[in-house]
Amino acid sequence: MSRYTLETVAIVVLILWLIGWLVVPVGGNLIHLLLVLILIVILVRLLRGQSPIP
Repeated sequence: MSRYTLETVAIVVLILWLIGWLVVPVGGNLIHLLLVLILIVILVRLLRGQSPIP
């Protein structure tokens, strides 16, 4: 896996979240869920002693 994969996914999700928040209020809920999932993955990686960004 590329070193910047998680960063790229986080940026894409953030952009989609902003679009959903500004344009499509219904789609924003899905993006909020994805943001929470990304935060959970980062926390689990930190608790396991791994780098949060591979």
